Amino acid sequence: MSAVTQHLVSGERTVAQLAGLGVERGGVLLVHASMRAAGGDAGAMAKALRTALGPEGTLVVPSFTPENSDTSPSYLNRVRGLSDEARGAVRAAMPPFDRVVTPAPAMGRLAETVRLTPGAERSAHPQTSFTAIGPAAGKLLARHRPDCHLGEDSPLARLYEADARILLLGTGFDTCTAFHLAEYRLPAPPRRLYRCVVAPEGRRRWWEYEDVALDDGDFSVLGHAFEHAGTTGAVRTGPVGAARSRLVRLRAAVDFAVGWLGEHRTGGG
Repeated sequence: MSAVTQHLVSGERTVAQLAGLGVERGGVLLVHASMRAAGGDAGAMAKALRTALGPEGTLVVPSFTPENSDTSPSYLNRVRGLSDEARGAVRAAMPPFDRVVTPAPAMGRLAETVRLTPGAERSAHPQTSFTAIGPAAGKLLARHRPDCHLGEDSPLARLYEADARILLLGTGFDTCTAFHLAEYRLPAPPRRLYRCVVAPEGRRRWWEYEDVALDDGDFSVLGHAFEHAGTTGAVRTGPVGAARSRLVRLRAAVDFAVGWLGEHRTGGG
């Protein structure tokens, strides 16, 4: 079998796996992926996902950019132990967010591949943007308010309205961004300050804003509880590529998380 034929067979097998898992043509699919777990090429996986969704379907990925913030865990880890002068040098070298060109390396190879696909659109949030490709992309990404990471004025709320599915491709519930929408739906969730580099009208500056204090530290436990809650059809499991994967109903995940977080986080925090 030639390399080209092997590639085609592999692509067809992945499309069949996605369909068997429950990915529907014409649907909206938010994907969190580990290509290290799934194996193969990110471009081929993106093509398989779009084929499984069909021309009327829309593929969505996170394009988060913690690299341009000095309040993000990635920055704090990067500068831990550095002198004040060295920290200042790191901050000074941070490029401002530009939704056209700013990469999102922390989101993995598949997300970056989708972001760079001709025709893909990206929301405008300087830290938690999403990228989508497909006929619903514009509607899902519009009006992502810059002081709302993942709440009612973000693509997550539009995905909830669209009855989207989540594909955890070789990843666990600890990466399930949709659970953050539930944090916003708790009564009086705790809030904090965030800061990042932006360049409105081409002028670089630091921008500080207040938003819900996001915390994914208990998402693995939350996901385990959700998966075993017995909600019919809420979670389906199966292989995609070489990875054990889950297809999750986003609405069901968020609705369950609102109740679970309200019960398990003392005082909502």
